[in-house]
Amino acid sequence: MNTTSRWRSVRTYLGVAVIVLWGLLPFYWMIVTAFRDLQFTFDSTPWPTHVTLDNFRTVFATDRGNHFGRALGNSVLIGVVTTAIGLTVGVFTAYAMARLNFPAKNAILAVILAASMFPGVALVTPLFQLFRNIGWYGSYQAMIIPNISFVLPLTIYTLTAFFREMPWELEEAARIDGATKRQAFTKIMLPLAAPGVVTTAILAFIASWNEFLIASQLSSDSTAPVTVAIASFTGSKPHVEPYTAVMAAGTVVTIPLILMVLAFQRRIVDGLTAGGVKG
Repeated sequence: MNTTSRWRSVRTYLGVAVIVLWGLLPFYWMIVTAFRDLQFTFDSTPWPTHVTLDNFRTVFATDRGNHFGRALGNSVLIGVVTTAIGLTVGVFTAYAMARLNFPAKNAILAVILAASMFPGVALVTPLFQLFRNIGWYGSYQAMIIPNISFVLPLTIYTLTAFFREMPWELEEAARIDGATKRQAFTKIMLPLAAPGVVTTAILAFIASWNEFLIASQLSSDSTAPVTVAIASFTGSKPHVEPYTAVMAAGTVVTIPLILMVLAFQRRIVDGLTAGGVKG
C-alpha cells in the first residue's frame, strides 16, 4: 500500500470514527447519567461514578404520580396499531402505485410525499377542536389516527420505490399457471417484498414511538404515551429537577429500539438498498 492509499484509509477511518462518536456520545452520556446519584448529576467524569439504581426505581415508582409502566404499555399499543394499519394501507397503495397505470399517478405520489412535509404543529388546534367535539379527546384513537396520517406517506413512498423494482414476470407466470390476482400477490409478490415491508414497519413503529407533539395535546393521564410521561416526570424529591430519573427513563425507552434495530439490521439494510441499483 503506497502513502496516498494509506493516508486515504486513515482519513476514511477517522471520518467513520467522528460520525460514530457524534451519534453515540449523547446516548452514552444519557446512560452514564442514568446510573449516577442525584447529588452528582452534573459530575463531568466521562464514566459512571457514584453508581446507583435508585433512578430506575424512581422511574417505575407510582407514589409521586408517575405512571411510567402504563405509559410504556400505551406507547407499545399506539405504535403497534399505528404500524399495523399504516402498513396494511401502505402495502396495497404502494402496490397499486407501482403496478397500475392511471392518470396523474406521479402527481398523486408527489401529493403523498408533500403531505409528509406538512408541519404537525399546524394540525394540533384543528385536531384538538375536532376530537373535543366528537368526544375522542384523551382516547387512544385521538393519537393513533394522526399517527397513521404521519406514517402513511413514509410507508407508501418507501414501498412504492421497492415494488417498482420487483420482478413482475413472476406474478405474470403465476397468473398463467392459474393463480388468481390475490394469490399471485399474497403468495408470490408479498413474500418477495418482505425486506422492504419489514424495514418500513420498523421505521413506522419508531416514528410512532417517538411522536410527542400530538400526544402531548390530545392524550389524557390514562392514555399518555411514554414521551409525554417523561416530559411530565417528577423525581423522588420535591422541587428538584429529576435529571437522573429522566435519563433513566430515556434509557429504558431507547434500549428496546436499539435492540430491535440490531436484530433486524440486515433486513433494514436490504430494504433500504433494494432498488437502489437497477439490473
